[in-house]
Amino acid sequence: MIQDITPHTYHNEYEPCSPSPLDTVFVFGKDGLYMKDEDTFFCAADCAVYELTWLFRIDDTNYYMCDVNEPEGVCLTLWQIRSLTPAHIRYGAAVAWQLHAWMKENRYCGACGEKRHLYDKERALICPSCGSIIYPKIMPAVITGVIHNDALLVTKLAASRYNRYALIAGFNEIGESIEETVKREVKEEVGLDVTDLQYYKSQPWPFSSTLLLGFYCRVTGSPEVHEDHQEIASTHWLTRDEDYDSFDDISLTSEMIENFMKGNI
Repeated sequence: MIQDITPHTYHNEYEPCSPSPLDTVFVFGKDGLYMKDEDTFFCAADCAVYELTWLFRIDDTNYYMCDVNEPEGVCLTLWQIRSLTPAHIRYGAAVAWQLHAWMKENRYCGACGEKRHLYDKERALICPSCGSIIYPKIMPAVITGVIHNDALLVTKLAASRYNRYALIAGFNEIGESIEETVKREVKEEVGLDVTDLQYYKSQPWPFSSTLLLGFYCRVTGSPEVHEDHQEIASTHWLTRDEDYDSFDDISLTSEMIENFMKGNI
């Protein structure tokens, strides 16, 4: 999955430091994230005239970001970041995008309107006027593999450029447990009741500031699917003897489908 960057190690401890010339800098402009060229990100030596914000460390390299009004170079969309190589640079760029969006959206205090700045004690933004502190946004959501008669329910999304098979997914709502989220989302999207929930694993998904929690479950009652066409374009009961193209190796969705196809669930 996207966070699996072995043999490299992502260090999330908040230990900001001054940049060295060869440290990596993610340069953001109004249209997205910029690379120096098609193969290289900027380094601190390239960005000496800009204010750099420390982000995290991968192995022994520190990563920073900065905002530039009209940067030169190659602009990447969020979708293009998904296919970057090597894997540790892809993950670093994705997390940088998440942190940049969070900082940009929370520049001003929601309580008093003052401009926030980075807190020096932890990864957070603090208001110098009223002292309110805000932390990076992480939204819990579920990915759900629904099984019936040794087949897995896969979907195609109604409003997404991603046109490969997906699983039922949705965000946790105020006041409900994650298990309740699984049952509600399945009922809302395909009209099925489910039981026998089995937790699989979790995944940070920086592209939507989400912590994904993967579950398998089984249909109880009628297996007749009723699609919510605002969310779902189509559904299919996928059996293990069918051809299946996993498309990528970075998402929890793809891994869960692959796990089912291999007979591990």
